[in-house]
Amino acid sequence: MADALPLGRRVTAEGLGAFFLFACVIGSGIMAQNLSGGNDGVALLANTIATGAMLFVLITSLGPISGAHFNPAVTLVVALRRELPWREAASYVAAQLAFGIVGAWAAHLMFDLPLLQFSATARSGSGQWAGEFVAAFGLVLTILGTVKYRPQAVAASVALYITAAYWFTSSTSFANPAITVARSLSDTFAGIAPPDVPMFVAAQIIGALAAMLVANFLFPRDR
Repeated sequence: MADALPLGRRVTAEGLGAFFLFACVIGSGIMAQNLSGGNDGVALLANTIATGAMLFVLITSLGPISGAHFNPAVTLVVALRRELPWREAASYVAAQLAFGIVGAWAAHLMFDLPLLQFSATARSGSGQWAGEFVAAFGLVLTILGTVKYRPQAVAASVALYITAAYWFTSSTSFANPAITVARSLSDTFAGIAPPDVPMFVAAQIIGALAAMLVANFLFPRDR
């Protein structure tokens, strides 16, 4: 069980996972934009494939240590289900956010971009917020259902869900408050303007909580 391991080891795993995931999302977006010749569809496809592949690798390798949340919305749900103490959940979220931002900076460094920047990409409106609600709802439902019935398939299920959600949601499926903040600090293909972050995060949290309620009905836990 991941929660039987020392907290420091689990928090380190969460931090490293967030670092590589966020660096991948932003770095592959930069590379895709550089190579796509202005074709946003091709750029998004490349960004999607890289993100899905990285998720599979990180969940497979780090999941046995920390549970591989890499996402404050997932950590919140796990804490609400009393599967992680609140104090430890706070440490998880701090690591996800701090190391994730460093991952964004690492992507900038690798591509010779200014380290500190803010995104100018507007992502607002009811359609975008609905997309984030759906993206987070589906992600949490996927995790809880797969953990319940096919735990060995969690890495593949989450990676494939995000790969699909990049394309069927209007927001391209951020589905993660920490990466939303990190992407606001990157004026690149994957960016989001800082003023648009609060509504994205609110939609993500509401979607995650709604999925938890549905999962409690669909996937009742053993007593």
